[in-house]
Amino acid sequence: MFDTNYDVIVVGAGHAGCEAAAAAANLGSKTLLVTMNLQTVAQMSCNPAMGGIAKGQIVREIDALGGYSGIVSDHSAIQYKMLNQSKGPAMWSPRVQSDRSLFSLEWRTLLEQTPLLDFYQEMVVDLVIENDVAVGIITSLGIKIYGRSIILTNGTFLNGLIHIGEKNYGGGRAGEKASTGLTEKLETLGFDSGRMKTGTPPRVDGRSLDYDKMVEQPGDTYPSKFSFSDITKPLINQRSCHITHTNVDVHDILREGFDRSPMFNGSIRSKGPRYCPSIEDKINRFSEKPQHQIFVEPEGWKTVEVYVNGFSTSLPEDIQYKALKAVRGFENVKLFRPGYAIEYDYFPPTQLFHSLETKLIQNLFFAGQINGTTGYEEAGAQGIIAGINAHLKHKNQTPFVLGRDEAYIGVLIDDLILKGAEEPYRMFTSRAEYRTLLRQDNADERLTPKGHALGLASEERIRKVDEKLAKRSELLNYLKTKSYPLDSANRLLKQKGENRVNQIDKYAKLLARPKITRKDFSEFKTLQDYLDFNGMDDSIFEQAEIEVKYAGYIEKEKRNAEKLKRLENIKIPRNFDFDILASLSHEAKEKLNKLRPDTLAQASRISGINPSDISVILVSMGR
Repeated sequence: MFDTNYDVIVVGAGHAGCEAAAAAANLGSKTLLVTMNLQTVAQMSCNPAMGGIAKGQIVREIDALGGYSGIVSDHSAIQYKMLNQSKGPAMWSPRVQSDRSLFSLEWRTLLEQTPLLDFYQEMVVDLVIENDVAVGIITSLGIKIYGRSIILTNGTFLNGLIHIGEKNYGGGRAGEKASTGLTEKLETLGFDSGRMKTGTPPRVDGRSLDYDKMVEQPGDTYPSKFSFSDITKPLINQRSCHITHTNVDVHDILREGFDRSPMFNGSIRSKGPRYCPSIEDKINRFSEKPQHQIFVEPEGWKTVEVYVNGFSTSLPEDIQYKALKAVRGFENVKLFRPGYAIEYDYFPPTQLFHSLETKLIQNLFFAGQINGTTGYEEAGAQGIIAGINAHLKHKNQTPFVLGRDEAYIGVLIDDLILKGAEEPYRMFTSRAEYRTLLRQDNADERLTPKGHALGLASEERIRKVDEKLAKRSELLNYLKTKSYPLDSANRLLKQKGENRVNQIDKYAKLLARPKITRKDFSEFKTLQDYLDFNGMDDSIFEQAEIEVKYAGYIEKEKRNAEKLKRLENIKIPRNFDFDILASLSHEAKEKLNKLRPDTLAQASRISGINPSDISVILVSMGR
């Protein structure tokens, strides 16, 4: 027999579950990871990629805290790209194309090397609850395993239903059965549940494609990497992706199957991700567009399997195949497996505290798609926070919560708790009001000290951050105090179509000009000698350039964040009676009683709560 007593039990081994289990175990909790299939740990159920707009920032934040997503992404990457480089640095987002099989293998290898972490393969069908406290799980074989904290990360498996045309069958993803029992248990405990939908495109045989008819999309010429640690290295060789497009013929073929589509015939009633619609949804909603982009993405180094990004569909397989053959470069395509839609249960995240512990049942935490999110990165972010707080809870320590000015992870969780998720939640840079502060390049300096204080980030990690900050400060001081040579500056200004200067000035003044970048400083020999002598690599110079160019924006966001913190510091007692405040509207009372915000700042971010409501609460609290 095996051990049946743990500090933390994690149910589900997707991206949320893996980060949660790693965090809890690395913090010192005796942890059990339970999954229905140990061969699909950290499976990339949809696209074989990590990062992207705002998501890349999240991966770097997980890494800075001491999580594994960045390390695994680097070890399994086949292509690296920094997106949005034509925009400001707040928008730059790293993304890697991943080897799907290698990604899962690297995750499992890291987890198996983690002390205090055990594994068990079986379905969890019930929870052991005593006096509104979660104390264990019950498996499909009737085995009870006890834990002081329980984390549910069930992904799309809770009563999952897969749709392909008129056909549907139970499943958590292709080839794997759905999880049953837990939704019903949670509902009996008083939890509200809902249904959401997501989908995935067909996979095809890359040998059957004509890449000469497509546009090649290579990786960056000088690729970087996700992790701030020295464990990983930038890619030397990369695999290209390709772009092609749908056309009018493709759209006409797809429309032939609309009457058989579960999207349109009423079979699917739940909401899917607005920002990642199916191909049938795109041609229905944007009927005036003659084409849509298709990203042709390899699934790994050695496999010929290809992911058809942009062609997510649940149409009948014969329609999918016929339409694909009309796509340029796909004339002779061979189908590995059709795309499908999947419906699954989720639990509105307004039922959670910011620690991701449920409000109804103590010591029970939710993370990932069970909370209504979509995306590996959003799931991993919730996983590491749930893992940290599950450990802290059974240690009777203060929960770990990140603010909106500290991390995209903080924005993600705050949005979920205070606004809920009526459709699958996906992170965007536009969701963060302090995105100039929350850049991908500074995630280590924002969060490594916090990860180190918790016990997740190593001494080496914090030493690297301290060294980086010292070098950047030194370089900024040099740029602000040393003057450039006049002749070299004027040659550069002439090349850029800028007016000449009549007298020397500081390097920082020159770098602050919009058309001038650090790359243009190569002809300033004295500066280059200084950089080389002091070991200032390009990442240090890049951050110094951002500090110089965007100083006004950065200072403004810092001031706004400080104002927010004043309200964050004003706590609302857990037992505060909003009903006695006659000046509050009925809507305000209803929402405040339901969501029970911890601080005035949280209360101010609830939709329907206006500044006058905050003033009423302040006065009633004697402030």
